[in-house]
Amino acid sequence: MLTFLQWYGAITAVIAAMIVASNIGSRITGWAFVLFVSSSAALVAWGFLSEDADGIGWQNICLLAINSWGVYRYLFRQKSDEAR
Repeated sequence: MLTFLQWYGAITAVIAAMIVASNIGSRITGWAFVLFVSSSAALVAWGFLSEDADGIGWQNICLLAINSWGVYRYLFRQKSDEAR
């Protein structure tokens, strides 16, 4: 299970980063942030369940918060908020 969490987190983070870097559109970027959230959640679990990987766990708690903001910003925030 730990190996799955580690590789899932790593692979989904790379895919999400490629999508964001491609700048295809804001809706697709929002879904890339959903991938980032799932990656961070997996790496939090892996970090705290593994020996000597607490740093990865804490790092991904911070990234989970940042990525959640990205999901909100790109998928849930009203278009009228962008004009402000």
